[in-house]
Amino acid sequence: MFHAVIDKITEQAIGVASYMRINPGCASIEVGNINFSPLLQRTRASTESMYLLMQRAFELGYRRYEWKCDALNTPSNDAAKRLGFTYEGTFRQALHYKNRNRDTAWYSVIDQQWPALKAAFEAWLNPDNFDVEGLQIQSLSELTAVAM
Repeated sequence: MFHAVIDKITEQAIGVASYMRINPGCASIEVGNINFSPLLQRTRASTESMYLLMQRAFELGYRRYEWKCDALNTPSNDAAKRLGFTYEGTFRQALHYKNRNRDTAWYSVIDQQWPALKAAFEAWLNPDNFDVEGLQIQSLSELTAVAM
């Protein structure tokens, strides 16, 4: 289930992300196929879009929200940690593509963690957390670390 990220000012689509491996019976859902344009990368809107997708999943009753990525994809691994996901391990040789074996790093947030993470996101997204130049006062990593 793909979601477009739309710039509020230009009304231009500047990114996509999808829910994958949707398993209502187990109440688990994965976020993936994240493709953000440079206009969205490393912005408040980028973080807000990830927060909104996570919030929606938990509001729909999912108990487990997953993030998986190539174990060699440092930016994706770092993003998962910054967003408050817990590293669960690496599935070795989970895929084979581009003439190589891909190890897949698994991360998750579970429903018991969500209230504290939600508060961390909301504190970070609060306009009071940014100075007049738009720079964050407290990092999301600091806030999610306390939430864990």
